[in-house]
Amino acid sequence: MIKIAVIGVGRWGVHLLRNFLEHPQAKVTAVVDPSPERLTEVKQQYHLDDTVLLTTEWQAIQQVDGLEAVAIATPASTHYSLISDALCWGYHVLAEKPLTLNPSECRELCQLAEQQKRQLMVDHTYLFHPAVKRGKAVVQAGQLGDLRYGYAARTHLGPVRQDVDALWDLAIHDIAIFNTWLNQIPIKVEARGKVWLQPGLSDLVWVTLTYPNNFQVYIHLCWLNPDKQRRLGIVGSRGSLIFDEMSPASPLTLLYGEFEQRENKFIPTNQRQEVLEIEKAEPLKDVCNSFINCILNNLPSETSSGWVGTELVQILSALTESLNQDGKSVLVVSS
Repeated sequence: MIKIAVIGVGRWGVHLLRNFLEHPQAKVTAVVDPSPERLTEVKQQYHLDDTVLLTTEWQAIQQVDGLEAVAIATPASTHYSLISDALCWGYHVLAEKPLTLNPSECRELCQLAEQQKRQLMVDHTYLFHPAVKRGKAVVQAGQLGDLRYGYAARTHLGPVRQDVDALWDLAIHDIAIFNTWLNQIPIKVEARGKVWLQPGLSDLVWVTLTYPNNFQVYIHLCWLNPDKQRRLGIVGSRGSLIFDEMSPASPLTLLYGEFEQRENKFIPTNQRQEVLEIEKAEPLKDVCNSFINCILNNLPSETSSGWVGTELVQILSALTESLNQDGKSVLVVSS
């Protein structure tokens, strides 16, 4: 049994708590949150007994005998200091995305984890989604033919963040999926945005990612749009692969179709649709299980290690640089 502490039990942290409470190889021994009222609510909701330490003080977890790991679900601005402390205290760490807001801090934490011989994993939940896993297999098998471009839309009406803009809040999900499906990271990026609600924080962002083979991805991000979209696609010469979260019954679809040229005309042909079956599973449960296995086997996550999280922060940082320069193309510095 891996003794684990959950740090932060807000909107996302409670789901981590629930999954670790249900995991047969994990034992939640401490819960940390700055709100005493929230701790009381969580204790009642999840029927935590008196052996679980409930505390508002981060350092208090060092009192827990045999504690091996922490799961951190706090604002990104707090990640560096919390993760650094945890690794120095000898704990394995699962951190909510993004790893930090600074690429150099991310690299430092990854190196610290290696020095401490501890596992550092980032909760990029979409990488554990059954549809994303199946989609990667489809793309890598060449079922779409020659890849042409990708696109995504992630829009909704709130929640509006005060600490980061729509780019940092939303883009990381789609970028992580495209990187995984293509098995590459972008070499250059562009971003343009609009600000309406809060000075300095873009509410709408248009992103362009360029990958090594000149494959381009276009992403529409907005938290000021009641037309809720969670849709991502890759277009190839033989068809398109669509991941649409707003279609829970059939989230992953292959749309086949290509052109046949007759003299100077292009005639659509081979058009058909195939809804791909995917396993029924909670992605976050897979995240938590993977983290436990990383600890037990003392091996980094192949899917979402600290270094994977670092790559994504480097991409977001380059996009921010482009956003601040009104869409200027910026090269991505690889870790």
